[in-house]
Amino acid sequence: MKLGYKFGIATALLALASLPACAAEMAVLRNGFSIHDQRHEARENMTRLYLTVTPESYVDVPTADIAGFEEEEDRPLPPASSPAPVSNLDAVVRAASNLDAVVSAASNRNNINPDLIYSVIRAESGFNPNAVSPKGAQGLMQLMPQTAARLGVQNAMDPTANVEGGTRYLRELLALYHNDLIKALAAYNAGPERVEQYHGVPPYRETVDYVSRVIRDFNRTKVAQQYPQPDPAGNRGGERNSKATAPRHSKNVRPVAARDASSAGAGS
Repeated sequence: MKLGYKFGIATALLALASLPACAAEMAVLRNGFSIHDQRHEARENMTRLYLTVTPESYVDVPTADIAGFEEEEDRPLPPASSPAPVSNLDAVVRAASNLDAVVSAASNRNNINPDLIYSVIRAESGFNPNAVSPKGAQGLMQLMPQTAARLGVQNAMDPTANVEGGTRYLRELLALYHNDLIKALAAYNAGPERVEQYHGVPPYRETVDYVSRVIRDFNRTKVAQQYPQPDPAGNRGGERNSKATAPRHSKNVRPVAARDASSAGAGS
């Protein structure tokens, strides 16, 4: 059985505080955080915040937890990432296939959902095994040299060693915070000492954005697995290529949200 990730309403809302969508208003919470949303709707003792223009993306918040709403100017959406050149597609497929095996092995050894590992890698390095941050974090899961040394990772630029070490570190943090994924992710980004200092997620924009980004990506993956799009006739070959370049594993996990606990089963 995979580890269960606990989410309280106040802390889970933090992961939604910086969604990259054009917002029409901002819900100001009594805990000091805020949520960008398009509109809101009262539902008995809850308020539903619609995070995008479509009604499918929302979060329910206890009305008592909301101090008020502020109008907000539209924020520009971030530019879309450029696709890989056609000449590099073969290399991309081979690299993705190798990474799939590396993540699967680390997942099984450390009892961490592979999709969570992928989400951390995406947020940390964008799948660049040679990434080095200005602070010195290295590799796919952006291990700091001292963290890598403590975990026994001799070469943090080696994808296999890096993913194994990063996954083991994530498992340690989940155990430290009693499977509270938000605290574990915050500690992965800012360090456990900062989480202890602030008794939760540190009020750093980088850390808040990081936790939000990982949770959002993990949610998106789980929703896609639960509600797969029908494959058009005659597109079987394209499906195989898609799976090779973006491997995913279904672990019967519901998406993480403020209204639903998940049973899923350091960076710069």
